Amino acid sequence: MSALRPIASVPELFAHALAIEREACARYLEFGARMRDRDNPIVAGLFFRLARSELDHAKRLGEQAAGMALPQIDPAEYAWLDAGAPETAAHDFIWHFMCPYHALRIALRGEQRARAFFEALASAAVGAEVRALADEMAREERAHVEWVEAALAREHPPFPDWDTVSQ
Repeated sequence: MSALRPIASVPELFAHALAIEREACARYLEFGARMRDRDNPIVAGLFFRLARSELDHAKRLGEQAAGMALPQIDPAEYAWLDAGAPETAAHDFIWHFMCPYHALRIALRGEQRARAFFEALASAAVGAEVRALADEMAREERAHVEWVEAALAREHPPFPDWDTVSQ
């Protein structure tokens, strides 16, 4: 995500929130399918549950924003994977080696970034309506962080660790 800049309007907040929710839903569906393919129904189930939650939240946001003129948000601003140059090497590398531990770490970072984004918006909001909406969105992201942290606590890091290999 880019550096936080003030969001002064409800339509702009909805546009950012929808971009975040759609990106998370797409990634969770991918992660769930990958974990299912790797015969890990527990972690796959968590990712499919998270995808459903993100989709449901995006639908609610879309209903609330109905009739509003939403600004265009660059989807790459919130991309979890391949946000840089338009090449597939990073994505292919991740999918080839991904195990539950790695998928959960990526998901945790995404949820933490979303939580921090909405918390910062809420604390810097000029208007009460934007602040209240950002607070509500931050609460939902905090719940997702807790779900992923609980699942990650049950997983063991693989050997070798990606952090070691990628240096």
